Amino acid sequence: MARKKQISELSQTHGKVEDFKPTTLDQIWGDDGLSKYQTLDEVQYRNFLSGMNRSDLHAHCSKAGIIPIDNRDLLERKLIGEFQKYVSSYRAPNQKKIESNISKEAIEILKEGK
Repeated sequence: MARKKQISELSQTHGKVEDFKPTTLDQIWGDDGLSKYQTLDEVQYRNFLSGMNRSDLHAHCSKAGIIPIDNRDLLERKLIGEFQKYVSSYRAPNQKKIESNISKEAIEILKEGK
């Protein structure tokens, strides 16, 4: 008899093709974003931080542009916040222009508010 899968073992997909547009000149030239943090996966980065000792963590903060402090939890939260900002700059969604069939009269009415 097959055992039931735990919720943590299940994964869900939405079927949408993730299409990201380049947001920096480096991305246009082929930079994949792995140069600063060596990963774009948050779980992998959290594991990387948890494996660091205090001096390594302070050195990593200096490279990331954060002033090192003694409180490890606060320091890790700041680093993760900076990491999330960095990742979001590399994964800006490609916005497609939606065409609509609005009459010229409706467009003129909407332009009145400008």
